[in-house]
Amino acid sequence: MKEILTFGRYCKKKFKIKVKKIPLGLSGFTCPNIDGRVAKGGCTFCENESFAPNLARTKKFYLNPTSNENPLLNRQLKEIDFQYNATANYYRQKGYKKFLAYFQAFTNTYAPLDTLQRLYEYALAQKDCLGLSIGTRSDSVTEEILDYLVELSKRYEIWIEYGIQSVFDETLERINRGHDSKNVEEWIKRSKDKGLLVCGHVIFGLPGENRSMMLETVAKAIEWGIDAIKIHPLYVVKNTALAVEYQKGRFRPISQEEYIATLIEAFEILPSTIVVQRVTAGIGDSTLLAPKWCANKNSQLQAIRKALAAKGYCY
Repeated sequence: MKEILTFGRYCKKKFKIKVKKIPLGLSGFTCPNIDGRVAKGGCTFCENESFAPNLARTKKFYLNPTSNENPLLNRQLKEIDFQYNATANYYRQKGYKKFLAYFQAFTNTYAPLDTLQRLYEYALAQKDCLGLSIGTRSDSVTEEILDYLVELSKRYEIWIEYGIQSVFDETLERINRGHDSKNVEEWIKRSKDKGLLVCGHVIFGLPGENRSMMLETVAKAIEWGIDAIKIHPLYVVKNTALAVEYQKGRFRPISQEEYIATLIEAFEILPSTIVVQRVTAGIGDSTLLAPKWCANKNSQLQAIRKALAAKGYCY
């Protein structure tokens, strides 16, 4: 059996202990294709106020990446305290010894450097935190931010996670991504040139894409030098532009059979040194419209493990 290098195995090999990511979602973060800098409305699969009247009525303060003013700082620090420690305490009971603070929601470099420094370093000061994983977009990083992360990486485990989604510009335009694939390639390569660890996010089942296109995205991400990959199916939730497309019959979600078959082919071209941080995703509540198989992550994982095992892979 070929053992897939999962994130758990990577950490066990590197740190000799069980390590868990702790997801953080902080007030104030947004995206440049939500606040209007590059586009409005966000990606078509992202819930936003254009399609959710209840959100539109809620006044929100978003961080301004060009201003050092951050009236939400104290609130954000409290959010880190609560979210990190509540989750860490839970996983300590399951044998995990150390943690990575995972800045997950929205675009977590889309803020002034002073704000990022305060938040990142506060998270790093939490008990048993050995590093950061920072989810972002390629159009929302700067050389200054990367250089700062390089300095942190001399003392901590630092990952930067880029949303690649697809390498086809027609797809990126259709999902209202707000940047092209060349931009993603450029900033992944810049990050790698500086010695940072890079994880690339890829979505299978995007509108208009066939299996060869999905595999081409994986191949290009490998070529660009990613250290880790996250792959998941596109699913439709309420209050999104994608939901409108789906309800009008303009978009057919990927089937579980097609997804798993494509995933297996992706593993056949994936180098064994690349860390696999995710193989599926979903949401198990009433906001999910389709595909229904994305409602139960455990059943997804069982099906994926069984299919991989039949091909000689141990996930």
